[in-house]
Amino acid sequence: MEVVAAASDEELFRQYAAGEVSAFEQLYRRHELRVFRYLLRNLRNRALAEDALQETWFAVAREARRYQPTGARFTTWLFTIAHHRMIDVLRTARATIAWEVAEQATQPLVAAATGTAGAAEPYAAALASEQLVALLRALAMLPEEQRQAFLLQQEAGLSVEDIATVCGCNFETAKSRLRYARSKLRELLQDCL
Repeated sequence: MEVVAAASDEELFRQYAAGEVSAFEQLYRRHELRVFRYLLRNLRNRALAEDALQETWFAVAREARRYQPTGARFTTWLFTIAHHRMIDVLRTARATIAWEVAEQATQPLVAAATGTAGAAEPYAAALASEQLVALLRALAMLPEEQRQAFLLQQEAGLSVEDIATVCGCNFETAKSRLRYARSKLRELLQDCL
């Protein structure tokens, strides 16, 4: 039996640009949760994050014919679009954004943190949930640029170079933002974790 390697993001996107709708669906399934978590943890409001997610994927679909994989990887390009949508939402809704830790948004993460999918030991699940809430609150206390850089690395798996591209800053600035974010998070979470 021959094992077929999964198509790269760039190949799937080329297929979509050529009219293959199922390729777009595969990309969406592959990246939807990571993009949503990045948006949710920055916007701190589920409804705004869902709207930004939808706008992100509309923009991806609109730009299909113009995307050139020679520059940035697809994930860098995708998170650049998501980042710009998030900035647009922050500009227009800054006064109305409230911190939201929705139970349904944390449940999959609690299961992942405990290594189970719903059958977690009650104590382990409660502990993971408390730690997750503490982490989300600490993230909310970070300056915006540091939080964005940290989440781009943790949620999107982007390199420092890619984070610099997404955020429109130089490599050293992105590296400093990550260093300061980690330091501040360690300080904020010292007693919780």
